[in-house]
Order: sequence, then C-alpha cells, then structure tokens
Amino acid sequence: MKKKILCVCMSATYQRTVVFENLTLEQVNRAKHYGLYASGKAVNSARVISQLEKDSVITICPLGKQNLTEFVELAEKDGLGLSFVETPGKIRECWTLLDTNKKTTTELVVGEPQPLEDFSNSEIKLLKLISEKLEECDALLLAGSRQGKWSPDIYAVICGIALDKGKTVLADFIGNELLTTLKTSVPSIVKINDEEFKATFNIEASPQNICQKSKEYKNIIVITRGCNSTLAAKNGEFFECPSLKVEPVNTTACGDSFNAGFLYEYLKTKDMTKALQKGTWCAAQNAQVEAPGSILSV
Repeated sequence: MKKKILCVCMSATYQRTVVFENLTLEQVNRAKHYGLYASGKAVNSARVISQLEKDSVITICPLGKQNLTEFVELAEKDGLGLSFVETPGKIRECWTLLDTNKKTTTELVVGEPQPLEDFSNSEIKLLKLISEKLEECDALLLAGSRQGKWSPDIYAVICGIALDKGKTVLADFIGNELLTTLKTSVPSIVKINDEEFKATFNIEASPQNICQKSKEYKNIIVITRGCNSTLAAKNGEFFECPSLKVEPVNTTACGDSFNAGFLYEYLKTKDMTKALQKGTWCAAQNAQVEAPGSILSV
C-alpha cells in the first residue's frame, strides 16, 4: 500500500544552479548554463520522494506573495503536490556555483528583508492547512529554518499536530527550535549532521552520545557525516551505514535527499538498516546530478 509523506518547508527558496568551467574570484566569469528550481530543504526532499514514487508526496510552503508565481509553476512541473499560504514579502534566492574543473560547489544564500507586516493570519492558515493535509498522509517531514515572523514555538506546534494524529515525524532542524520541540513534541526521527548535533546538545556526535540521546527521547536519531559513514540509534540501539563513493557534480541537498530516502523506506519496512541504505543511496544519486534534491537528471 502506497505511503504518503507531507513535506513542510518554512524557508522556500528559488535555487539557481549556475555551471562554470572555471570559477575565479575577482574575475568576470561566464557561465556554461544554469537551471532554476523550486527549493528549500523540505522541498528538495519532496522532489526526491516524488521521483521514488509518483503521487506519494504533498508539499506545504508559506510563499512570499510578491514573487510566488514561478515557484508554483516549478513545483507543479516536479510533481510536488504543492499547497501554499501567502505571506508578506518575497521568496528568497539561493545561487549554487559549480566549477566543473575543480569539482567544487559554492553556495550563495540571499535573504530577503524581514517584512514589516504581521504573520499571525498566515500562521493560522498554515497550521489549519497542515492539519487538513496530514489526514491524507502517513508521515510529516519538517526541515529547515524559519524565514519570517513566525511564533518561536511553531515547529513544536507542527510536530505536535502530526504526533497527535498518529503520524511518523522526521525533523531536520537544529538549535533552540529543536530543543523546544524535544520538550513537548518529540519527533519520531531526528536527522541532523554531526556538527549540528554538537552545536545543539553541546556534546560530540559519538556512538555513545547518539545512543544516549535516542534512549532519552525514545526515538530514532540519525547523524550524517558528509563522506563518512552515517551513525544512528533507535531507542538506544546503535546502527551504522557506510557512505557510497561517487564522483560528485553538485553536493547541494544531499542531506535532504537522504531524508527522503530514509523516511520513504522506513515507512514501508520499519527496517533501520534498509532505511539507512536507501537514504545513503539517494544522497549519492543526488551528488551526481546538477539539480538540488534529485535522483534523476532533471
């Protein structure tokens, strides 16, 4: 039976990937070509989920009303099942610069000015939309930072809504937002990287510490480590999955692609080893294509 995942992205982004043969600072650089994509962490995950299985994802984003038209068109093209709530201001932009000779990825994130308008009406509409769409889904994937004037505890509220409905929740966010959420609405799965684990909990991402936190919260914690193996624990039981060695083209959104593969497989099998392997495979596939959050050449 098909499982459906609700991806919620509070920081939607226009992602422009620009390809150069040689990228040199303080010089005029002429691009070979570029691609424009609907992006943001959970949006990238949604694209991969859609590629894994058609019609298996719904995506919800707050979108700045001043420049949302093309984002909606891009999301529709990628089959993201987008629903959105309009907010004041603009959707931010991110530029990824690929150097094909050096095989490097440079990311430029261009934030928009904070709108002066109040977000309270948008927040009410957003939470209502999430609650409604969760009725159609088996899981929630909530990832990325907050862009805009949202309540400080909105991530905890969103996770709480999903958990109250009996849904599996994967959280990929850090710092105070994660700590606040863990106090009231413990996500079924927390997936962050080793540096984020250390910054959030003020301890090293060692197998012992990962298992201790997983046992404390009675959940799954997954820690990605770039090219190194992925570490994880489920209710204190330790797992490790080796990375796959590939020739990288664009490493942007490898973590988001991992999230998609892990949650997709875990919902189907409840098997940690298979889920870690699927997430690792999706991350490796993503690294080999230009598009952010893709296991296909799009």
